[in-house]
Formats: sequence, structure tokens, C-alpha cells
Amino acid sequence: MNFTRWSPRFPGTQRRTTRRADTGAVPAARAGTAPTGPAPRLEDLPVRAVLDRVPALVAVLQGPAHHIAYVNDAYTEAFGARPVGGPADETMPELEELGLLPLLDQVLRSGRPRTVKSRRLPGGRSYTFTCTPVAVPVTGDGGARPEDGTTQSAESGVLVFAADVTDQADAAERLRASERRQRETAVTLQRSLLPQELEQPDDLRIAATYQPGGADAAVGGDWYDVITLGGGRTALVIGDVMGRGVRAAAVMGQLRTAVRAYARLDLPPHEVLQLLDGLATEIDPSQIATCVYAVHDPNEGRLVYASAGHLPILVRDEHGTIHRAPEPTGPPLGTGGWLHTSDSIPLAPGSTAVLYTDGLVERRDADIDEGLHPLEAALAGATGSPKVVCDRLMRALGVTETHDDDVAVLVLQHPARTGGDAELFRNAALDLLGGVEAAPRARAFASGVLTSWRFPSDLHDLGVLAASELVANSLQHGTPPMRLRLRRTDRRLIIEVTDGDDHLPRRRRAEAGDEAGRGIAIIATIASSWGSRRTPGGGKSVWCEFALPAA
Repeated sequence: MNFTRWSPRFPGTQRRTTRRADTGAVPAARAGTAPTGPAPRLEDLPVRAVLDRVPALVAVLQGPAHHIAYVNDAYTEAFGARPVGGPADETMPELEELGLLPLLDQVLRSGRPRTVKSRRLPGGRSYTFTCTPVAVPVTGDGGARPEDGTTQSAESGVLVFAADVTDQADAAERLRASERRQRETAVTLQRSLLPQELEQPDDLRIAATYQPGGADAAVGGDWYDVITLGGGRTALVIGDVMGRGVRAAAVMGQLRTAVRAYARLDLPPHEVLQLLDGLATEIDPSQIATCVYAVHDPNEGRLVYASAGHLPILVRDEHGTIHRAPEPTGPPLGTGGWLHTSDSIPLAPGSTAVLYTDGLVERRDADIDEGLHPLEAALAGATGSPKVVCDRLMRALGVTETHDDDVAVLVLQHPARTGGDAELFRNAALDLLGGVEAAPRARAFASGVLTSWRFPSDLHDLGVLAASELVANSLQHGTPPMRLRLRRTDRRLIIEVTDGDDHLPRRRRAEAGDEAGRGIAIIATIASSWGSRRTPGGGKSVWCEFALPAA
């Protein structure tokens, strides 16, 4: 077969199509003698003689049925001998298996070359296939032009040129595998810095989700946390360190650890942020973080919070109305020298609150408010458990694995309890006017309440003793107004006494001759836990808890 009459049109290359008289290969120079005459030009070589020696796979396909008109030796070695001019379904199954038939059709229709990168052959080698439109000489009955040189018509065809890129493909796969391992390591690091299991307080149902952003190996600085403070109160935290990378994650880990330490001091939210602001400045003055620290007290029905430049908390109340918390109560952490303040938003039974980072609502081509409105609409229609609400909000805002920013979402619900469940959550309170009669009144009140709540005798007696000691401590060291509060949940009994003095008690060792100093020691001995905190207005609260026996 002679292909000197047609000329493949390679992309970006022009070739002359004048037929030359030279029909043979260029004679090789004899050994020991210099070649005579001018060096042969590429266009003087017969096309088939060139293609037969090309290491790439070459095939010429003819017509819309893609009959094979020519294959070179490398193609035959890769796929075996192919009968020229046979039906397409018999002569080119390898191209069909590689998914190239639609590409060949497209090349014929458009007249433009197309390339498919790195297709792996059954033998394990990888090739890049370039398909270029060509004009193939044919006979009147549709076969390829015969060898006798008779001039025949030409039909559209496709030149398939496959270059071996196995080394490049293997290197690219190793690189992708390395990037996958790096990203998995980065995500594992990020997740290890987040709480492995959320604390679940008695009065709230809580769920959280974290979605790392992008496909690169850079970790982010988003975090969240839930911290039980005792006395039925719960701290909820969410924050975002600006930027990405290991440094942002390191700062995030230090801030999260510090938050947990400061939370144990049971300080007001704005004081916690003040401490964090100073710490962030010391850790890295170039790193800035936003944060919300909120405290829920079931006795108050409100969420008291402080926000350091963070996005507003959203609350859906028991009637389904969406409320947006006021603007941030202070600048981001790490700015230094600013005073933060606390604010509050109602969180009555039946309400749901959402804390989130900016990756959930911020888009590069839109204002931040344009992301808050869809979030509010999604929260208004999101019902179910906190985990279900988390998932629905992520879907509604279009957050997927390819999202370009980290996203953290914390959802908490204050369930409205009815029926038998409500019987497990009870409150009782008594105002103490002071004087010698306050202690016996407190003991009688505590005894009556615990009896009505049907506590076992041993827990009843411990509760009465604890109430008596807390009231006695307040009478001796505190100032009016004084109040005794008893609260039970499905898991614990909480006894709390408040007064108007802000000096916090501390546990100390009483000497044998001391008449005082044993009350807090007794509380610490008999109770599961105890603590104290300052209250707004200059007073304090001292509380203790008793774990209830499992039902």
C-alpha cells in the first residue's frame, strides 16, 4: 500500500502535498565512505516508510464507519494484526474499549483535532491519543487506494497518533497519591484538634459538623467546642483563625485549649474573650481570629454571649420566627487594647440556635448578607434533631467536598418537655431574708422539695445536708439578697445558693480548733462536683451537684 498521495494534517504543521517521483527509501551510506549528495528532506520520504518506524502507535481510519486503512508496526505490536478495510466492529474493538469512538466522530464532524490524555492500555502502558482529520484516498468501492498509483477519490478520515506517556502518567499518579496522603494527614490533624465527642448537657441537644475546604493540603483554623460549666450551665464556642496552613491550625489549637481553661473560671463571656484577645496577641501578633463564646443557663431561658468580630448567632424561636443576634460585641481576637461586652438573646424551650463560621455563608462574588438570608430561610424550614439540622443547612448553602473554605457549624436545641419527660426536669426556689431562722427554713424547704420529688432517702439526706451547708456559708460570708434554688434533671440534682457578696469561697484545710472552714470541705466530699462564680450585679453563686442513680 502506498500512502504518498495523502498527507496527514498535524496540528500547527503545514506540509506540501506534491507527489514526488522518489518511491524508495533513501539508500544507507556504505560503511567507511562519506555520503554523497545532499541530505534527503523529510517531505521526500514516503509517508508509510516514516510511520512504520515511528515508536508511537499510528492508525489511519477511513470514513464514518472508521474502517482501518493503515496501522504501523507499533500499533500492530500493541493490539495485534488488524485486517485493513474490514467492518469497524471487527477491526477496532480496542478503540471502542478505550472510549475513543465518540471522539473520532467529533473529529470527523468538526474537522478539528482532538486529544485524550493518558489512557491506560490493557498491558499497563499509558498513551496520549491525538486524533487528526486527514483525507484518505479510496477506490470507487470504498476500499483504500491500490498500490498501482491509479488516481482515485479521497474520503475524510482520522489519523490516530498515540504517544507513550507511561512514565509521565506514573509520575503524575505518584504525585496525586502523595497529595492525597498529605491532605488526609492535614485533615486528620485538623479534626484531632476539634472535640472528638461533644459534651451533651442535660438541658440541651447539640450537634456539630466540620467540612474542610478545597482539595489542597492546607488545614484551616475553624473550631468549635461545648463545655459543661456545672450548675446546669453550658458554654458554647465557635471560632475561625484567619488564613490557612499549619500555623493557623496551631493558633487554633492553642486558642481552643485556652478557652477550655478560662471556661473553668466560670467568667462572664466578655471576660473570657478579653483573656483570649491578650493570648492571641502573645501567640502571634500577625494572626487574627474571630470567636463567639456563649453561655446557656436553663434557669434564665437566654443565651448570654460575647462576639469578637464573628458572624451573628441565629435563633429560631418556639414559634418558628428567626432572630439574628445583635452585631459583634467587640473586634476580632489579636487586635489588642479593646474592651469586649456581653449581650444576650432569648433561647426558650422549643428554640434552636446556630453558630457557624464564615465559610458557610461567605462567597467571593457576593456580600456576606446575601449568604445570611439563605441561611435564615434554611433554618426556618429545618426541623428534626440537631444533626439533621446541621446536614440540611450544609446542603441548603451548597457546601460540598469541593467547597473552597472550611466550614464549622454548631446547632443546639432547647427542647420543650411535656408529659413524663417534664416530670424529670423540675425547679424550686426560696428567697432567704437572713437571720438565724434562715438556716432551718432552708433545711425544711429542701427536705419538702426532695420528698415531693421522690428521691431515695440517702440522696434526700445528702441534698438536705448540702443545702444547709451552702446556706450557712452564705449567711456567714455573704450579704443579702440570698436565694436557695433546687433543680433536678434526668441525670442530676443541682443545689445552688446566691447572695450579694462577690468574694468566692475556696476549699481549705480546717485545723482541729477552728470553728469554721469545714462547710465547703463537706460539700466537696459528699457532692459529685461543686463550684462558684460571680453573678451580674456584684454577687456570687455557689453550687453543687449529685448524680442520680440510673433508672
